[in-house]
Amino acid sequence: MNKLPLAKRTQILAMLCEGSSMRSISRVADVSINTVSKLLVQAGEACLAIHDENVRKVKARRIQCDEIWSFCHAKAKNVATAKAAPEGAGDVWTWTAIEADTKLIVSYFVGDRSGQSALALMDDLRARITNKVQITTDGHSAYPDAVEAAFGSDVRYAQLVKIYGPTIAAPGRYSPAECVGARKVKVMGNPDIAHVSTSYVERQNLTMRMSMRRFTRLTNAFSKKLDNHIHALALYFAFYNFCRIHKTLRVSPAMAAGITDRLWSLEDIIARIDADAPAAKARGPYKKREAI
Repeated sequence: MNKLPLAKRTQILAMLCEGSSMRSISRVADVSINTVSKLLVQAGEACLAIHDENVRKVKARRIQCDEIWSFCHAKAKNVATAKAAPEGAGDVWTWTAIEADTKLIVSYFVGDRSGQSALALMDDLRARITNKVQITTDGHSAYPDAVEAAFGSDVRYAQLVKIYGPTIAAPGRYSPAECVGARKVKVMGNPDIAHVSTSYVERQNLTMRMSMRRFTRLTNAFSKKLDNHIHALALYFAFYNFCRIHKTLRVSPAMAAGITDRLWSLEDIIARIDADAPAAKARGPYKKREAI
């Protein structure tokens, strides 16, 4: 079975992590677009396993949660008239939970914006931390029930509810309404009001939009398949947690959180891809075709 050289695979993954589109990677690396897509799937599966196995028993103090919008194949309003819309087409929301001190992405979930998706995030977060934490979210109504269902009373939870000005409706207007203020609301336990903030997770949302071409607004670089969208996110989160030095920390978030003692590289992800690959089967005997 043919396999790209290590340097070429590293180059492709690095470009995927730095916001290049799959077709631009195909041109720069001089490989087929199918090769880029296949490597993304392999890396995504490996990174899902890396996160699930390594981001465990995290000691966290303050968790900030948020959800970021994107879409697959077509926006929700256009799915009904879209040509050959696949399963999963429409709006896609990525839910994230970041630790404020270490900047570690502790949990993430890809789904819709319902309470069921919020609960999936909180259940996963609860399984990965070992101590009582303070959680801050925005004012989305799905969060309070999800936090209570996952943590019970063993949590300090508050919401930062933003107050927006009037929406300015104009032809071609894209900007949201201006945020004119915010109020901090205690929901559960006794959260420290001074640390009720979503600044880090919202900054993380910007990093995601800048680091994945498929999250860029107003382009044709959106995801065409939900599976590829999830694989791209898995690669990004593994790269962010383990392979990238955070400027304010001077180490990776995983190192700051104490779940690894070294800075990983993309070669570590490729090594996991190779380890998970099925063993090559011995080639059977060659059968000569009979002339007709």
